[in-house]
Parts: sequence; structure tokens; C-alpha cells
Amino acid sequence: MSKNNYKLEKIKGDASFRSFFRKTEKTKRSIIVHASKEKEKNLLIYDAVNSLLVKNKILAPKLYTENYKKNYIEVEDFGDDTVFNLLKKNKNQKILLFKKSIELLCKIQKIKQNQTKNFNGKIYKIPSYDKSLLYKEANLFTEWYAKKFVKKDKLRIFKTQINKQIRILLTNIKSKENIFVHRDFHVSNLIRFKNKLAVIDTQDATIGNKAYDLASLIDDVRFKTDKKFKNSIYNYYLKFNKSKISENILLNDFEILSVLRNMKIIGIFTRLAMRDRKKNYLTLIPYAWKLIELRASNSVMFSELKRILDIYFSKKIRSLK
Repeated sequence: MSKNNYKLEKIKGDASFRSFFRKTEKTKRSIIVHASKEKEKNLLIYDAVNSLLVKNKILAPKLYTENYKKNYIEVEDFGDDTVFNLLKKNKNQKILLFKKSIELLCKIQKIKQNQTKNFNGKIYKIPSYDKSLLYKEANLFTEWYAKKFVKKDKLRIFKTQINKQIRILLTNIKSKENIFVHRDFHVSNLIRFKNKLAVIDTQDATIGNKAYDLASLIDDVRFKTDKKFKNSIYNYYLKFNKSKISENILLNDFEILSVLRNMKIIGIFTRLAMRDRKKNYLTLIPYAWKLIELRASNSVMFSELKRILDIYFSKKIRSLK
């Protein structure tokens, strides 16, 4: 123990500007979240969204203490049993853990409130995940990844072509933006705690399309699954929602949002490597390409996008890590 009678241990971070420390004081454990950059999002908004989830009986980190001036908050510790870690230890749990994740998602999607209070007592309104934001995110593919591989004299025409296709896909989205969206709902952000699944990394939550978090989970770049398994988990979600949605509309939006999300991911992971020197994320890019190819092969609405991507990005380029 330190002179303060507790021990601090740095734990693995994520793709944000935050640092995480496990605080152990006798038998009590907690997580210190430190953020000197993007403080509002990473501390104030993170806690505000967590408190909204907790009010709706979703397991999310409760706030213990805060010191905003010194750039940190102290929150509940759910341990290290992320779904990702559990699957690494035992892939036989795959079906059970993904089904539990779907059940949690369905519960989250029942949340009706779109605003909450942060620990400073101010109202935080959860932003809309509208088409302009989806466009901006998909454009990260062009701004970061394409610059690496498309020749300078071709880049301008590529941007025009690809941005046109992104806009066309966005106009083809059918569902309303009226559902609570975690926005990064995948196996590394779900933790088994006391035989329940908890959710973390909630600060980017929005009000958006029902299919977005479903695509994040099923077409997760961090954990490879085959098409048969993906279909079985998708159908399990349908089982809970059949009376509430059009199956055709859900599938339409799911495929579009999966393609756009994985384009965004390729852009973000390239940015993390180039700007922030987090090169480990580059190893995930080839599978992100596989996911784009999988969904883009299912409908004629992707044919022009597919044609353009095939011109500029060979199989060799797509396999680079």
C-alpha cells in the first residue's frame, strides 16, 4: 500500500485520450478515469450517460467521487471479464455471451429519455445521430485511409465519387433516429459482473437508428465470426423485435450502417496509427475490409460503391496491417 493506504495500478486504455487506473483500498476497488484532453466528453458526459443507464436498471459504472479540476473521476470497477476476454479464454461461450449481449441491447433500446444531469448539476441532452454526423464519420475513411493509397492526382476525383455514394446510402436509410444508441456496442465494452452484463465506454451515446448498435456487435472488427453465426445472432435479435419493426427495413439499415461504420473504423484506426502512434489498431483493418465486402455483396445498392473501392484498393492493399 502507498502512504495514502491505497494502491494505484495503471490498466489498459482504449482509443480515447483517457487513462485508467485501478484503485485498491483494502477490499474495495474502483477505477480512476483521468482525462486532460476532451475533459467534458470523457468525464462529465461519461458520468451523465452512465447515470441515465443506471436509472434505467442497466449496469453501468456508478460515480463515487469526482475532481474535475484535477481531471479525474472515480467510478465503479466491474473487473476484467469483458466479453472479449471471456471469449479468448473459452470460445464455447460464444453463443451464450452474444445472446446475453443482444438481450442487454434490447433493454438499452427501451430507454425513452434523451437527457440527464451531469455531476455538476447541468442538463446534458443526448445528441442526435443524424445523417450529417454519419456522413462526417464515414468521411474519415477518405480523410485518413485513402490519402495513404490513392495517388495525389486521383484523390480529388476519388473523394467526389466516394462521397456521392456515401450520401446515396444515407438517403436509403429508412428508420427514424429515435433509439438510444451506445455507438460502440461491442465485445470489449461489455463486461460480465456478478453474472450480469455491464456496459462501459458510454460517452459517445446518441439518439439514432435501431440497427446501429446491432451492426456494431454482429460485425465487430475485434472478434471474427462466420456468416452463419452472424445470421443466428441477428435472428435472435429479431425474435425480440418482430412485432416492433419491419424486417426488410431493419436489414436494409443494418447493412448500410455496417458498411459505413467499418469505413469509419478504417479511417479512425489509420488516424490512431498516424496521429497518435497507436499502430496496434492497424492489424484490425483487413477484417474491417472483409466486413465491408460481406455486406456490400448483399444488395445492388452497394454496386457502385463496390466498383469504386475495387478500382482504388486492391486485395493486397486491403490485407496490409
